[in-house]
Amino acid sequence: MPTAVTDSPTSALKTLRWIGGVDGVLSLIDQTLLPVELRERKCHSADDVWEAIRALRVRGAPAIGIAAAYGVVLGIRPALGGPGAALLAKCAEIADYLATSRPTAVNLFWALDRMRRKAQSVASGSANEIAQALLAEAMAIETEDRAMCRAIGQAGQALLADDTGVLTHCNAGGLATADYGTALAVFFAAHDQGKRLRVFADETRPLFQGARLTTWELLSRGLDVTLICDSMAAQVMREGRIQAVVVGADRIAANGDTANKIGTYSVAVLARHHAVPFYVAAPSSTFDFSISSGSEIPIEHRAAEEITRGFGRQTAPEGVKVYNPAFDVTPGDLVTAFITEKGVIRPPYVEMLRKSLTAG
Repeated sequence: MPTAVTDSPTSALKTLRWIGGVDGVLSLIDQTLLPVELRERKCHSADDVWEAIRALRVRGAPAIGIAAAYGVVLGIRPALGGPGAALLAKCAEIADYLATSRPTAVNLFWALDRMRRKAQSVASGSANEIAQALLAEAMAIETEDRAMCRAIGQAGQALLADDTGVLTHCNAGGLATADYGTALAVFFAAHDQGKRLRVFADETRPLFQGARLTTWELLSRGLDVTLICDSMAAQVMREGRIQAVVVGADRIAANGDTANKIGTYSVAVLARHHAVPFYVAAPSSTFDFSISSGSEIPIEHRAAEEITRGFGRQTAPEGVKVYNPAFDVTPGDLVTAFITEKGVIRPPYVEMLRKSLTAG
């Protein structure tokens, strides 16, 4: 089982970090404990990483992908003493296994595919050489994500004027990535530029990622944040408190249809009704050009107890039927623009997304 340990102050923590060489461990913030307790959890095996992803100890599409990449390194260890061919087979086995942890976030599958390709590219090497290459690839995925998040922040902050009210849903901050976030990166970059933002964070039922995680991150960085119930978004917009909505994404189809945490679609509809720009901030790795529309995105369904006994307290009668999709899909025609590490992309998305993100 993973071990939980208290770590250094918040400013020194990363969402996840690799400690050591090929024989090292993956340490990650256990997000199920926030905001009450800040603790790191050490993962020593692929099973530990699978459980951490499935249980939402690590969450957010980019962070899931990075964790899975390191999970491959952990999972191949039993084959280190044998021939390279045996390690390659183990790599494929572990990648397939980690892919079963959660179905919606495309970054998970993107990162695992990168690890598979890296293993094949060094297939003639020894087991140790292949393992070293896989660790380097996982570290590269983490480093690239950090750079992409910073670029997303800089591209997005230009869309927000000083003294702006903004709304976000769920958590797309540093906790969901390697460093700076996607949607929250836009706010952090604007704040760094001296812009005054008034951020409204939806609580994000049923697991309260907005209440537990987003407000925690924003307060930690000194931003002005107000927590609201999900059902209050329409009223806050009608009162004129919101001039822009910025959210993250877990998978984006070729036409701009966007899967994100359940409730995002509702916010997009409200934003259109109130003439509020609706922006999606995401790295290029979140775009899935293999699917033409959001109807092809697999939607994860989670346990009924997350609603009926959330955080251990019964809030519904025994035996009631429960429907608990973890994500919904916002049609691309409700998205004002996508904020990516390659800049701001506007419609028509079928043409512009592929052109902007696959060129070069």
